[in-house]
This record gives sequence, structure tokens and C-alpha cells, in this order.
Amino acid sequence: MDRREELREFLRSRRARVSPEEAGVARDTGFTGRRRVPGLRREELAQLSGVSVDYYVRLEQGRGGSASAEVLDAIARVLRLDEHERAHLYSLVRGEDSRPLAGHPQEVRPGVRRLLDTLAYAPAYVVGRRLEILAWNDLARILIADFPALAPEDRNLARLTFLDGSARQRYVHWQQKADDTVAFLRLDAGRHPDDARLASLIEELTEQSEDFRRLWNDHNVRDKTYGDKPLYHPLVGTLDVSFETLGLPDEPDQAVVVYLAAPGSRAASELRLLATKG
Repeated sequence: MDRREELREFLRSRRARVSPEEAGVARDTGFTGRRRVPGLRREELAQLSGVSVDYYVRLEQGRGGSASAEVLDAIARVLRLDEHERAHLYSLVRGEDSRPLAGHPQEVRPGVRRLLDTLAYAPAYVVGRRLEILAWNDLARILIADFPALAPEDRNLARLTFLDGSARQRYVHWQQKADDTVAFLRLDAGRHPDDARLASLIEELTEQSEDFRRLWNDHNVRDKTYGDKPLYHPLVGTLDVSFETLGLPDEPDQAVVVYLAAPGSRAASELRLLATKG
């Protein structure tokens, strides 16, 4: 990914969603003439952020050098960026959130694999860089995908979401799943713009999925780590479950994702049924 191009398009997309009225742009700012953009002009953002127009233009073009935290925070405040968008901005401008890529495949510690196996009635898996699935338990194999039967490169949540025809049935709220998937890949790409495998994955999804291509062009960034995510299985129907994402402190690019049912609920009973039939 071209960091300069990504920065330029990200800031343009964020400017477009903030109206002059929302930003408190006065009518007498001196920026007259027919408005060609739906949101803030570069000149208006520069003024509201307390920087020169020339400097902001260079920053948006990726020629602003290592901008200070004060400048980036001011821009983030005017653009109303959330915590993930702010982190993405820092990554693109300063590279502070980038983490070095290992030169070998991602490895899951034996203790983490044992943890998955102890969750007999909760689907769980380990997700790593590029949304690759690195390990899973039996219920995840039953409910999410038959991971052992897939080629290693297909054990990927993005590929499963956009290229697997059964995903729209499996994920009851597929559109939300798709939105979250693309938003995370954007965040990941900002952290690791030189990751050739990630670039190849994005290119593949852009070529093969119109839905992915449309969502990718929105430039949204987000890392959703918990919430409701009902799943469907043909044997038991819809399961009202939620998910929690548990980061691994010694492996910052890995996390355990666990699907949970409320105690005593129908979903909890059905998960136990699926576990016995696995």
C-alpha cells in the first residue's frame, strides 16, 4: 500500500463527512465561491486546526514530515476522529503504530491451543495478521468453517466473509460483519503498509468481490472487539451469541475470539448439542 496515497484518500474521506456547520465554520471566513466538496475544504480544516494552508496541503499529500502530536490531535479533533481513526492517522503520518513483521509464519503457543480446547461449549479461534485463522476448537470448526479441510491461505476471515458463498447465511448480520472486516483490514494496512501478503489479499478481494470493493473505498477504520454476532447453523437454526476478543500481550498481532451464549438460553443448549455431534 502506498502510504502517501492512503493518507491523502483517508483525510479526503474524513473531510467529506464533516459539514462546515458541524465544524463551526463562520460565513465570513473568506473562503467564498461555489463549494465543490460536500464537507470541509482543506483551507477550512487548516484554519480550524491552527496550521497554515500550505503545511496542511503538504501533510495531506504525505510531504509533511513527522508532524507533531499537537498538530495531529488538532486535525483529529476537527475531523471528529474516533480512537481507531486517530491511531490510523498517526500510523499513516508517523508510522508510530507500525510493528515489525516476522520473517516466519505466525505461531500459536501450545498453552493458547490448550485454552481453545478447554472451551468445549464455546466456539473459539485465534486470529492473527491479515485476519488469518491460526488455531481453532471443534465448535469453531462446526460453526465458522471446516478449517482443517481448507488450504492454509483460505483460512482467512476476509476470504471467508466475501468469497465463501455460505457466509451470508452463517453470519446472520452479514453486512455488519463485512463492514467490520474491511474496517479492520484498513487499520491493519495502515500499520503495515509494506506487507506484500496483505496487499495481495486486498487486491484479490477487490477484484473478486464488488461488496468488498465498495466498502474498501469508504476508507473506514475500526477494530470491533466485542458485541452481538448471531450465527446460523442448519441443524439448530439461529444462535443468539455474542463475541469477546482477548488480546495476547506477548503476541500483539494475535487475539483469541470467543463466541458466548447467555447461561440457560436456547443458544447455550444448542451449542452443547452441536459439541456432542461434532
